Amino acid sequence: MFTADNMRYLLELSRTGRLADAAKRLGVDQTTVSRKISRLEKDTGIRLFDRGASGWQLTEVGRRLVPYAESVESTLLAALEATSSVSAGALNGTVRILTPDGFGAFVLVPGLASVRAEHPDLFTELLTSTTHDLLTGRDFDIAVTLERPSPRSVVVSKLADYDLRLYASRQYLDTHDAITSLDDLHGHTLIWYVDAFLDVEPLRILDRLLPDSRAHIQTNNIAGHYQAVKHGVGIAPLPSYIGALDNDLVAVLPAEFVAHRTYWLVVPRELTRLARVKAITEALLGIIAKNPALRGDGE
Repeated sequence: MFTADNMRYLLELSRTGRLADAAKRLGVDQTTVSRKISRLEKDTGIRLFDRGASGWQLTEVGRRLVPYAESVESTLLAALEATSSVSAGALNGTVRILTPDGFGAFVLVPGLASVRAEHPDLFTELLTSTTHDLLTGRDFDIAVTLERPSPRSVVVSKLADYDLRLYASRQYLDTHDAITSLDDLHGHTLIWYVDAFLDVEPLRILDRLLPDSRAHIQTNNIAGHYQAVKHGVGIAPLPSYIGALDNDLVAVLPAEFVAHRTYWLVVPRELTRLARVKAITEALLGIIAKNPALRGDGE
């Protein structure tokens, strides 16, 4: 009645909600996906998906099957990993990591040297983005997010806390009017994300701390904010793990303008048993522990 192959099709369609997307992830055509699901429904005698304009949605019975499908997938992945190691105790394969742009570029990438040294046959793919739908599609092995996702099909744990503060270069502060209060910022150049594309609630800090202000220069990544600040263009909120470690930058109004934020570690439930995922997770925790501007869980 149930086969591992058919359960795999159920799992991918439940994640994507669309035949075309599930077919792409599975490397088949849409007809094959539809046929496999129809076969599974015929074998069980129960409708597993509701078909609608918004896509394929699991029925209550379909939702009950998902944990079992994930367990099958997890077991198969673990078996594949066990048989594909190049030598006893070695790790290979690929781990895809999704992170916000600042964490990925300024924390994770500089810390990957230790991973390369310990696991030379392990490949790492890093995708950075700061959007609300970072986890859409589930096409990742590990994710770091600013918003805590629903734990329905993933394991979520707190990774680290950090602070967002205003920073400016010494050059900028030496050549512009003094800043002694938040009101003084109205006469200065502010730098932040593009308003129209900022959909991550924890980053909408200008709306709350400077409600009457709008960023004069807007770019969709922290690297742009940092470069603009470093070259004296203006003032920007930066994570303390960037601003505090650059001697050319100075915190502006550190007591008046500060936002405490949290990074969450997210792993699909079916991947938590994989040795390569565990290795990268341990490496992440080690990177956090060595960064003085990041506070790991429990600190």
